[in-house]
Amino acid sequence: MSSHPLVHLLNSPGGVRRREGLVLMAAAGLAGPFAAARAASAVSLLNVSYDVSREFYKEYNALFAVYWKKTTGEVVTLNQSHGGSSKQARSVADGLEADVVTMNQANDIDVLHDRANMVPANWAQRLPNNSAPTTSTSVILVKKGNPKQIRDWDDLGRAGVSVVIPNPKTSGNGRYTYLAAWGAALKKGVNPMAAQALVRRIFANVPVFDGGGRAATTTFAQRGIGDALATFESEVPLISREFGDNFEAVYPAWSILAENPVTVVDKVVDKKGTRTVAEAYLKYLWSDEAQTLAARHHLRPRSAKVLAAFAKSFPKVQLFTVDELFGGWKQAQKTHFDDGGVYDQIFAAGRR
Repeated sequence: MSSHPLVHLLNSPGGVRRREGLVLMAAAGLAGPFAAARAASAVSLLNVSYDVSREFYKEYNALFAVYWKKTTGEVVTLNQSHGGSSKQARSVADGLEADVVTMNQANDIDVLHDRANMVPANWAQRLPNNSAPTTSTSVILVKKGNPKQIRDWDDLGRAGVSVVIPNPKTSGNGRYTYLAAWGAALKKGVNPMAAQALVRRIFANVPVFDGGGRAATTTFAQRGIGDALATFESEVPLISREFGDNFEAVYPAWSILAENPVTVVDKVVDKKGTRTVAEAYLKYLWSDEAQTLAARHHLRPRSAKVLAAFAKSFPKVQLFTVDELFGGWKQAQKTHFDDGGVYDQIFAAGRR
């Protein structure tokens, strides 16, 4: 075996969930039976996450594995699972043994308490910033030159405009878009009924509802469907790298603060005996190294120092929160996204 780090990417077959494992075996001179013994005894973690966080966590896993090896002398195997955030949360509640979950909204962690008692009710108080090490916001991606002259959320509801949005029933990305458009209308002074009418027009213009943000990106950027894509700010540079300089981002006058909360899954880590490394894996997300890596992936860091260093990468936008306009995620879920809620009603009305 080479004395250099060895990285194995393990991909599970099929489905919207894709698992990518990373095994980092360090230390010069590690070879032969001794290496095999160390590999066999390595601790293993599964991070179940939302759809568009793959690239960040691939690099973060490598960063943490080196840190953990240097700190404890222990080899750690880190596996990833990605998909629409709500579908991922339900999978964990139904038995997928995630040591940690790293989501894009608190609601998809609350469900682990409410449905399966897998985390405590106060999970968000266990780490800084309500346990959200990074944030993002919803923006609009349009084709180069912006041929439909899309400038704000209102334009997505115009006749003749086609917009790709992931399904709010399965995707946090989709829910943030829905709430961003609704909340932006409220911030401009329109009444709630007019805000609802705008959201109904926007969703009537969606040609296909993908299960998660990455699938929606493929529909828009690769398949060429739609005039615009509503997505997280952090997706924009990745789309440019993969599909070329064929698109541009439109920042609405108002958008929503998207927080990316994390937690250990207590029921799993206590069963597996992985609590110590799982907690360290999440705490390290607040380190300067991890915050810098997040900023390089266009996730807004919580560190003021790191954010200042990357200020040119993050345009200043007027942001509102789910708590401010919608009474928090639990209330927003109940009112808008539960079966029979406002989203179901406007979806049915828009399809008539």
